[in-house]
Amino acid sequence: MERIGIFGGSFNPVHKEHIALAKSAVKELNLDRLLVVPTYVAPHKSGAPAPAEHRLAMLRLAFEGEDKIEVCDYEIAKGGTSYTYLTVEHFKKSTGADIFFLVGADMLKDFKTWRNPQRILDACTLCAFGREGEHADYLAEQEYFTKTFGKQFVLLSGVGEKQSSTKIRVYNQLGLDITDKTADSVAKHIEKHGLYVGDKYANFIKKSLPQKRLIHTANVTVCALYKAKELGLDSEKVRISAMLHDCAKYIDPASVKGFELPVDVPPPVAHAFVGAHVARHVLGVTDNEIIDAIKYHTSGRANMSNLEKLIFVADMVEDGRVYDGVDRLRKLYYTMDFDTCFKYCLEEELQHLLNKKQYIYKETLNASQYYLKDFKGDD
Repeated sequence: MERIGIFGGSFNPVHKEHIALAKSAVKELNLDRLLVVPTYVAPHKSGAPAPAEHRLAMLRLAFEGEDKIEVCDYEIAKGGTSYTYLTVEHFKKSTGADIFFLVGADMLKDFKTWRNPQRILDACTLCAFGREGEHADYLAEQEYFTKTFGKQFVLLSGVGEKQSSTKIRVYNQLGLDITDKTADSVAKHIEKHGLYVGDKYANFIKKSLPQKRLIHTANVTVCALYKAKELGLDSEKVRISAMLHDCAKYIDPASVKGFELPVDVPPPVAHAFVGAHVARHVLGVTDNEIIDAIKYHTSGRANMSNLEKLIFVADMVEDGRVYDGVDRLRKLYYTMDFDTCFKYCLEEELQHLLNKKQYIYKETLNASQYYLKDFKGDD
């Protein structure tokens, strides 16, 4: 019986790990064919992806010359919302083959929320590959699948490096190099057709920050967007907050018309207050949640919103940060409940200031009293 793999997703755009993991799965599962099937509309995605014709074109460029890998427009041609159970049932019925559906291991915990999960497993074998930096409890997941569905998934040996389509989009919006993140031909297609270009916020940041700070800003944005859905936050508000959090990092507060820095704000915190002013009065941001997320991303404060907490944490744990303890905090970000991770980050920030014998701003002290009063940490 023919063995056919299905690799679905928005591929917005395809990145190097999509390519590497697809090739690895063909070998490991001994597939006769692997169908790469981009979605028309992804149920769990927000925001419009690149037009279907461009996502198809980029996939064909990425897999050019791969005899066993085919780019399939089934879901795009069908239109409407793409549901996995309909896709796997279609290919099972039309080919009579053994069907293997590929997913990232990080998606296993959400599988029960998919439309008709039992029908998916009745029509195919679910195959999961891991991702560098993410720590799924595979044994617990297998036990859950066996108990709930009477089937297990296959855990593939390939583990993708930490890469994402989100990162490509954000880096491109900020004018940063993406050639190490996708195939050269795909990067050229993106440039030629003006895909994933920046808006007024990205364009302001590109003009205001040096390369190193641009990369930090991009990484904070990607890091924050990773948690947006989990926290029930609007991804566009998260993107704007993260992208503008350091917008005034290199602006002299005294040079900003109509702005007066409160006398008790220490220099390391000043840029956040200036940034909030610039966001509102220069860039026209009217959403107070975004303004506050920018204003308190360095100091924190009592009674923060989830958006404020997220930008505070993402600023500390983004992939480019290097300091003692960051690896631990980064792991907590991906494995622990968010509020607990936030408290560990706040504790780390306070301890850092104490160790350096630096002035501690009153809002940081207020945050510490509010959130850490009964927090035990590692004690």
